[in-house]
Amino acid sequence: MEISPQVKEFWQKFCDASGTNPATPYQVWYFGNSPEMAQALTALVLQGKKRATASLVEFNESHAELAPVENGYSVVTNFEGVPLCVIQTTEIRHLPFDEVDAQFAFDEGEGDRTLADWRDGHRRYFTKEAAENGLGFNEKSLVCCERFRLLFPR
Repeated sequence: MEISPQVKEFWQKFCDASGTNPATPYQVWYFGNSPEMAQALTALVLQGKKRATASLVEFNESHAELAPVENGYSVVTNFEGVPLCVIQTTEIRHLPFDEVDAQFAFDEGEGDRTLADWRDGHRRYFTKEAAENGLGFNEKSLVCCERFRLLFPR
């Protein structure tokens, strides 16, 4: 994927502010699968409520450019590609869907932050995503549980 001039400029601002080498590799992506979801979830990151995200391992295997990278940097954008923040992955764990715990659900910062709410929302999201990509999803499907920290803006 071609990185837009707007994202490159945002990355440079982050590098200037943090002392990060501009040649450091980074990914560019947005949360969710709709403009509203991308905006809402990034707002939670900027508020400090969202410090984790989840994805299907099987999806990541077929979309390596979007798969999280341990200690990797990401420029998170809105659905239209406008850069909103820089995060750094701090932890990656692969767990069956039905073994994701309440602390991870809370750290995702979505809904009422309970495990029941997390499972309900993510079951719907992963079922739809799997169907759209010719994948399967069930309670034992592996989920990539990624924790991150907000680096920019602070």
